[in-house]
Amino acid sequence: MTLPTAKDWRAATEKRVLLFGMSGLGKTHVSNILRGAGDWFHYSIDYRIGTRYMNEAIVDNFKREAMRNPFLANLLKSDSIYIASNLTFDNLSPLSTYLGKPGNPELGGLPFAEYLRRQEQHRVAEVSALLDTGHFIRRAKDIYRYDNFICDSGGSICEVVDPWDEADPVLVPLAEETLMVWIEDTAEHRDALIARFDRAPKPMYYQPAFLAAQWDEYLASNGLSEAEVDPDAFIRWTYARALAHRRPRYKAMAENWGISVKAGDVARVQSQEAFEDLIARALEERG
Repeated sequence: MTLPTAKDWRAATEKRVLLFGMSGLGKTHVSNILRGAGDWFHYSIDYRIGTRYMNEAIVDNFKREAMRNPFLANLLKSDSIYIASNLTFDNLSPLSTYLGKPGNPELGGLPFAEYLRRQEQHRVAEVSALLDTGHFIRRAKDIYRYDNFICDSGGSICEVVDPWDEADPVLVPLAEETLMVWIEDTAEHRDALIARFDRAPKPMYYQPAFLAAQWDEYLASNGLSEAEVDPDAFIRWTYARALAHRRPRYKAMAENWGISVKAGDVARVQSQEAFEDLIARALEERG
């Protein structure tokens, strides 16, 4: 890994950054500010996953649900209506809804085997979307004449790479193409994220070994069968553990592949200039 100096960063006419960290810490907030400034191309990994790699599965799931309604089923079969996903940078609900939650089908849960299948679909899609970063850097410059590039990665990036492997096939090209920046949380941030998730639990991607261990422990400790699990209760129970599981992986990504900035400092960024100053200070500290 070769990092620019703060002086190099400030002087660069082409700035390329990949933000990573837990969802809710400011990745999209900063990306929107930079895009709004007019000089930065915003590449969202989750948007790419949902519109390019998993769109068909998402829409087919909508259609499967619509076919349960005889009125809608007749219209679909006669091509009288169409169903599409309206996924945006700021609304990823179609993707998270498709991922779903395991447990009692009467409470909206999925059979665990189907849940694992969708998790694997997401892993493959996320790796592909991350590897598309270089393509979009060149596309942004060639078509739209953007010299600056911000990659807004998903919270699960640390689950699909090995940050301790210096030859990781995803991290190597990402580090060559971008400056990788971890938005580092504090205990207070984690408490706030847990409280927010508890109010509105949302599906997310988990590393397979971690997920299997949590599922087995949850069933055993609560004396439940798969069909008896409350889907929301399970993912609430798992979320804080997922944060603890991810944090050392993020930390290793920052130490081995990039730099880190504080989430509190990111929250105060309101302009392109403030963001560039924040990165310059982080490079000075790292140097």
